Amino acid sequence: MPRSMWRGAISFGMVVIPVRLYTATDSKDISFNLLHKKCLTRIRQQRYCPFDEEVIEWGDVVRGYEFAKDQYVVLEDEDFQRVPVRSTHTIDITDFVNIDEVDPIYYERSFYLEPEETGVKPYALLRKTLQETGRVALAKIALRQKEQLCLLRPQDEVIGMETMYYPDEVKSAAELSLPADDLGISERELQMARSLVDMLSTNFDPTKYKDEYRDALLSVVEEKVTGAKIAEPPPTRGKVVDLMTALRASLEEAQKGRSSVTETDGSGEKTAAGGRGSRRKAG
Repeated sequence: MPRSMWRGAISFGMVVIPVRLYTATDSKDISFNLLHKKCLTRIRQQRYCPFDEEVIEWGDVVRGYEFAKDQYVVLEDEDFQRVPVRSTHTIDITDFVNIDEVDPIYYERSFYLEPEETGVKPYALLRKTLQETGRVALAKIALRQKEQLCLLRPQDEVIGMETMYYPDEVKSAAELSLPADDLGISERELQMARSLVDMLSTNFDPTKYKDEYRDALLSVVEEKVTGAKIAEPPPTRGKVVDLMTALRASLEEAQKGRSSVTETDGSGEKTAAGGRGSRRKAG
């Protein structure tokens, strides 16, 4: 059973739904240890106090806020729990909006919300209401010593929660050097680009994607362990000299790829080789 990281309640209007919060994602990054180059001994990361000139244990560490030069006030765990805002223990819904109105740049991290036993029916009511109206809920929640904007949305049987960045946390692209809308793009170039997009368009199926770099990196690690010869990486594509030539070659390659992965099943329906008989609708 996963361990919840927050307990509180969802609140909208006079409805209160006791819930528990769980992380919805798990990073699969490959981790490496830092070693001393000379002897390959694992390096220790220590907490050192320069005043007492000693290494200290984690239990001797406290959190302090610097209110003046070299002057700190120490906050204990119970101090954070006593912060006088509703979001410390309540996900207080303030607005319902269309999901299309929320730019994905604001999304930070995904979570799942599970109802407590006393909140099963109102949880189901909120989930069904969001599903039928096509809306998502905006609220605030206090996590990790920060009040965060969050978005609640139905995901099949669960209500998912996305923590979000505030507008002042999103960097502007105004200082970047970007192309103008009209750079002499011809109608022929635009038509070929549209054809390429149409040819590569499909419904979103997350199961077809995987981290190929991670698999290849693990292969390199295994080859170094066994002393096998490390395979050369594939050649990079050459610099695009002529846009029309690149578009034409891309269309030809996409057409070949589509032809090679389609086959006819017993009913005469074309399916992706090794894939399912039909695709799910995009959620």
